[in-house]
Amino acid sequence: MNASMGQAPSTIERIEPANWWVGMKNPEVQLMVHGKDIAAYTPSIKVNGVVITKIEKVENPNYLFVTLNISSKASACKFNISFKKGNDVLVYAYELKERRKNAAQQKSFTAQDVIYLLMPDRFSNGNPANDNIASLGDAVDRSKPNSRHGGDIAGIENHLDYFKDLGVTALWINPLLENKMKVLSYHGYAITDFYNVDARFGNNDDYVRLSAKAHAKGLKMIMDMIFNHCGTGHFWMSDMPEKDWFHQWPQFTRSNFRSTILNDPYATKADADQMTNGWFDTVMPDFNQQNPRVANYLIQNSIWWVEVADLDGIRMDTYPYSDKDFLARWCKEMLHEYPNFNMVGETWTSTAPNISYWQANSKLGNGYNSHLPSVMDFPLMYAINQAFDEPEGWDTGLNKVYGVLTQDFVYPDPMNLLIFADNHDLSRFYKAKGDSLDRYKLAMTFLLTTRGIPQIYYGTEILMSGDKSQGDGRLRNDFPGGWAEDKANAFAAEGRTKAQNEAFNFMSNLLKWRQHSEAIGKGKLIHYVPEDGVYVYSRYTDKERVVIVLNNSTLPKNIKLDQYSEVFKDSKSFYDVLNNKDITLNKQLKIASRSALVLVAKP
Repeated sequence: MNASMGQAPSTIERIEPANWWVGMKNPEVQLMVHGKDIAAYTPSIKVNGVVITKIEKVENPNYLFVTLNISSKASACKFNISFKKGNDVLVYAYELKERRKNAAQQKSFTAQDVIYLLMPDRFSNGNPANDNIASLGDAVDRSKPNSRHGGDIAGIENHLDYFKDLGVTALWINPLLENKMKVLSYHGYAITDFYNVDARFGNNDDYVRLSAKAHAKGLKMIMDMIFNHCGTGHFWMSDMPEKDWFHQWPQFTRSNFRSTILNDPYATKADADQMTNGWFDTVMPDFNQQNPRVANYLIQNSIWWVEVADLDGIRMDTYPYSDKDFLARWCKEMLHEYPNFNMVGETWTSTAPNISYWQANSKLGNGYNSHLPSVMDFPLMYAINQAFDEPEGWDTGLNKVYGVLTQDFVYPDPMNLLIFADNHDLSRFYKAKGDSLDRYKLAMTFLLTTRGIPQIYYGTEILMSGDKSQGDGRLRNDFPGGWAEDKANAFAAEGRTKAQNEAFNFMSNLLKWRQHSEAIGKGKLIHYVPEDGVYVYSRYTDKERVVIVLNNSTLPKNIKLDQYSEVFKDSKSFYDVLNNKDITLNKQLKIASRSALVLVAKP
């Protein structure tokens, strides 16, 4: 809000962040003040424990950057920031809030969790009244795969019990912030307001309520953030703070998308500059995070959302495309405020060394430390999508996933890798109607029992399919039953087909058991070289030992236990997780063709 005395020629259109907190470890916050000719005004405040330490004018007179220092003596309160020019005074009411209790000890997602990734526009339409917002454009049309379909926060909130019934423990929701774009932007990755939820999804209060209700049901909340770029519909594009707020080129220059350049010992500067400074798309201006005010703005935005929405983690989009020194600073400042917080970066490349480079304390950093706790394991994703379709060979079939895991020595923390079979940018793992459920069960068993933090893409549990060659919209189909007019409701067992229920029940059984398995969530991994289509490995701690057997062969197998004595040891009694029964083994184990066993050794 603002008020003026006299005939002030200026107004204050916004201050971001709109509020802050007392008790932060970093006592400083940078306010971006935007309003016509605001640079001609001098800000002042009168409140105990808060002082202005820096006032920065930039080339655009419609901006001021004002840094506050909030000491330990400050209390939560509302106070006025006065902006004065001669006899003209503009007043803005600002608020300092109390931090959440134990905010600094915020819990986060770990390998004990399973993350459910969903695209809000395609999951469920809980509030049809917000489908079309005239000021935002892009009307709902479910007949078009790349138009908006109307899913929203209310739709997610309505199905929190579904997530619990499935057995996942964390939600990663594709971006919810405003995308006021002339081009199609249902996906959410062209943000035009970093501090407000898109009205077609709801509002900030809806998001905060969703987070609270999710937490009440034991579900963690992971926010999808994008700091490499924004959308051309952002007000900055019509009133840019500084010429170098974004990377500028004589003519449009797209990123070369070659993230491996950044740790290529032979790379040219021109290629590296195009990688990080080129635009991701014509409608996605590329931030210049070397500008300190841009960097401060983005870092503070992360902290603001953690505090407002009580977040349990962040997934950062297009991670290597941003300035890597800025990213390291972002991670350090986030971990300074929240030492237990987990953040995962989208590190889309196909080799383990190039992924390892981006994980904190990597031996392959060549002097660079990202401080990023978690990275996305794309090499394992590629292997999963090939292994269960190939005949067994030296480096094919199950030897493909085995081979990826043998490279874990390059990672500082293999357990903190995000592992997945598919996501919103990839062809779905389940190929098409009629695809083998044996293939599905083998892959899901592996994904949910190997090292790392598993992520499940929405609809995988009900065999949704989609081929990227048909366009991204086909990877992001509506969840059946998320709309009142849907003929089938796959949120309920009676609305699913026989095959869908078989897949759902298989995954749910495994997920719910996994929640209580110390060996899977915290244990070490030991594995044997796959032989003749059989892969045997174990997850274990001092208290629990789980043996997993995958038979990728089209033939049943008789496995001699003494060949795998390091994992079976002297145990004879096991709990068979997938078949929910106790079994006794002697010298051999029979396993059907194209099937899996998850065996928990009994005392």
